[in-house]
Amino acid sequence: MDARYLQAALIMSVGMLLIPFGDTAGKLMTSAGVAPLFVAWTRYSIGLVLLAPVFWDRAIFGLLRDRRIWLRSAFQAVTISTILTALQTEPIANVFGAFFLGPFVSYVLSVWLLKEQGSYARVFLLLIGLGGVLLVVRPGFGMTPGLGWALVSGCFYGMFLTASRWVQPLGKPLHLLLAQLTIGSLLLLPIGVAHIPSEVPWGLMFWSGTASMLGNLFLIFAYARAGASWLAPFVYLQLIGAVAYGVLFFGDWPDPLAALGIAVIFVSGFGNLFLRTSRRVP
Repeated sequence: MDARYLQAALIMSVGMLLIPFGDTAGKLMTSAGVAPLFVAWTRYSIGLVLLAPVFWDRAIFGLLRDRRIWLRSAFQAVTISTILTALQTEPIANVFGAFFLGPFVSYVLSVWLLKEQGSYARVFLLLIGLGGVLLVVRPGFGMTPGLGWALVSGCFYGMFLTASRWVQPLGKPLHLLLAQLTIGSLLLLPIGVAHIPSEVPWGLMFWSGTASMLGNLFLIFAYARAGASWLAPFVYLQLIGAVAYGVLFFGDWPDPLAALGIAVIFVSGFGNLFLRTSRRVP
């Protein structure tokens, strides 16, 4: 395999492990009573403050005038707010297991709305992954409100992924990220300010915002070295990070059914990588 793809895989892997690391800080805050919407707002704002002085470009103003960019950013704002709500009461690993309903939703929407070509093998693997999500969530058999919020987050994540493909031709990935951070900060500003806690957890806020921003930045760097379709399965490494951080920071081990579900989701996700590799699709 080309060294460029291996380098991209490493960068992508680090980025995907950073995203649940940021959510770990989010769970520490929400579990202590900090409002999830405040945490979501500060995540956007801190990422914007860190990136804008270095990468801001006049082209971003053009993106901010496009309604499609606002719709995509709104999908992500709901995704982050609802996953933080889920993390308030649920273990990180279980939340991420339910959250990975997103790729299934994205595939259906992309084939339906964007007219992307589907494949039976991909549908088969996604259905296996959906079975893993059901093992984690267990609808009707003790499903909690927190996992319900995680499923809502996964649905909006799927919409965000599809919208990201839709707006991709509109600008450079880094410009799209900065537009996304700007819009997210503006959309959540009124609610975030209304929920400022009496004692602001500055350290955890910086941890959450920085880890999330770096995760998305590393994703952009990885995509610059290899095709997005080849790197897509590495998103599932978030599950490994979620399990590890849940154990390390909270002592939360997934129960046997949830662990099986997470393993099924992970294997189905990386099954797509083997499909692409066997077909020599970068």
